[in-house]
Amino acid sequence: MIVSPGMSTVEILRTLVAFDTTSHRSNLELIHWIADYLAAHRARVHLVHSEDARKANLLASIGPDTAGGMVLSGHSDVVPVTDQHWSANPFTLTERDGRFHGRGAADMKGFIAACLSAVPSWQRRTLSRPIHLAFSYDEEIGCLGVPRLVSRLQAQVAAPALAIIGEPTQMRIGVRHRGFFGHRALFSGLPAHSSDPSLGASAIEPAAYLVTCLAGLRRAFARQGSAATLNIGRIDGGTAINIVPGCCEVLWEFRPQDDAAVALVHDAVRQALADLPTGVTVQAVQVAGVPALSTRNNGAAVSVARELGALWPEADLPFGTEAGFFQQVGIPTVVCGPGSIAQAHQPDEWICATQLQAADRFMQSAGAWAAASLPVPTA
Repeated sequence: MIVSPGMSTVEILRTLVAFDTTSHRSNLELIHWIADYLAAHRARVHLVHSEDARKANLLASIGPDTAGGMVLSGHSDVVPVTDQHWSANPFTLTERDGRFHGRGAADMKGFIAACLSAVPSWQRRTLSRPIHLAFSYDEEIGCLGVPRLVSRLQAQVAAPALAIIGEPTQMRIGVRHRGFFGHRALFSGLPAHSSDPSLGASAIEPAAYLVTCLAGLRRAFARQGSAATLNIGRIDGGTAINIVPGCCEVLWEFRPQDDAAVALVHDAVRQALADLPTGVTVQAVQVAGVPALSTRNNGAAVSVARELGALWPEADLPFGTEAGFFQQVGIPTVVCGPGSIAQAHQPDEWICATQLQAADRFMQSAGAWAAASLPVPTA
């Protein structure tokens, strides 16, 4: 693959948008294009595949193989365009009135494009510490790829000083957001004719008890003014009005702001499932888990992001990101990227040219930070 040595952020964004990386599809064509681009610019590139090898994360490093570097991270997948009315092909970048329209333009291929566009200028510098690019798969359906990516980062890269997750914040520093945990509880009972319910075991009744407990927790959070939220998203059970139901499924999620809220919900659910009626069993599994981002030990990341030009004051984000995964392994982490979350997932999704320009300046500052002389250790 021949890659132009001087591709602009807009040119790269146009290429990235053209890859349909909707989460139900493979992202390998996009990842291979990025890998070729980075290899052509002498980056050290590694792919981290999913179990079925249909998708891959990408981890790349520019600069010396030392500790104290910066991680710039984003996700490669996008949400579907199904049932949305677009005024143009969503997978062709279209410019109108200073805005670039296309699926993923804001969320978050604009950030990835700015990273890639800056690589040649980073390589022209003599970097004192590395810049690591970490691009994941399947963020939009539960952050499924990033645990593998972070695990490889820990195994392969000397401890970074910070991570910046480039979700669209209009270049403000995001320091906090709630987590997201999705759960599925499948109750199995014994179907019987309803003329004598004692011959069966209802799966719906214990499921209803769980739902009642969850609803009580939700009301308690609301009364207390807690940032934690809880939602019962789907209940499906039974076959007919005159049959004791043999199965019932409950899908629910909660969004905690801290570990205390997580523990409270988990304890309540354990109690709700601890004393099931005779003949009823339950399979309770977590189907998605995204840790919260807190302000714990992230001062270094905030300081560097401000030095690079990120906007202040800091923001509490209303949406979840992959940042908590990096923070969990001890990397100071913030969220900061171009574009607005209000445009994400929308028809005619767009990012302003001025936001891409701000991201370009941010990346040039990142290169200057990485090239700056390190303090001389004192005895």
